[in-house]
Amino acid sequence: MTAALALRDIHMDFTQGSAVLHVLRGVDLAVEPGEVVALVGASGAGKSTLLHIAGLLETPTSGEIEIAGKTVSRLNDDARTEVRRHQLGFVYQFHHLLPEFTALENIVLPQLIAGVTPAAARVKALELLDRVGLTERARHRPAELSGGEQQRVAIMRALANGPKIILADEPTGNLDDATSERVMMEFLRLMREAGAAAVIATHNRELAARMSRVVLLKEGRLHDVAAEVGE
Repeated sequence: MTAALALRDIHMDFTQGSAVLHVLRGVDLAVEPGEVVALVGASGAGKSTLLHIAGLLETPTSGEIEIAGKTVSRLNDDARTEVRRHQLGFVYQFHHLLPEFTALENIVLPQLIAGVTPAAARVKALELLDRVGLTERARHRPAELSGGEQQRVAIMRALANGPKIILADEPTGNLDDATSERVMMEFLRLMREAGAAAVIATHNRELAARMSRVVLLKEGRLHDVAAEVGE
C-alpha cells in the first residue's frame, strides 16, 4: 500500500548568529491511509516544525516529502498551495476561526476557495456541523461559542474539502480535561470514518495511547516505540 504521507531523511537546521541548531536530524515517517499517528515529545523538540514541513508550510534543509507516492518537496509555491488546498487539512491548538464569520461560514469558506459552489458548500458545512451536534450553533460567531465548540468547528473546517491527510498541532491543548477528552474522541472517530491519515501532536499521553501508534520525537529523530513515551 502506498503511504498517504511519507517523510524521508528530513533534516531541518536553523542558524542563530554563528551557531547552527539542528532541530531535525534525519526523520523518517510513513503514515498509511486511515492511520492516526500520535506525535509526542518534549516542548521544543521540533514537533511543530515537523508538522509544518509535512504540511508544506516550511521547506526542510534536506530530505523528501511524498504525498500518495508523489514527491512534493520541490514543487513551486503555487503547486504547494494547491496540494495544501485539496489534500491537506490543518487543526491547531488555537482554533483560528475568522471572528467576523459564523460557524457555518467558517466551514463554507475553504470550500469556496477550492472551487465548490456556494450551495454545495453550505450543504456540506451543515452536514459537518450536524455530525458534531452543532447544527443549532451554525449561525453563531466564534465569540458566542464555547472553547470546545470553537475547536469542533475548526476540526470540521479542516475536513470540509475531504483531505487525505490531517495534521493537528495540540488540537485540544487549550481546553479543560473533560472537554479535551470529548473533542479528541470526536476527532478520532471522524478521522477513522473518513479514512484519512493523520499526524496529531499532543502532550496528552492517555489520548496518544488511543491512536493507531505513537512516535516520539527526541533529539531530532523519531522513535516508533510506544514504550518510550513514558520517558
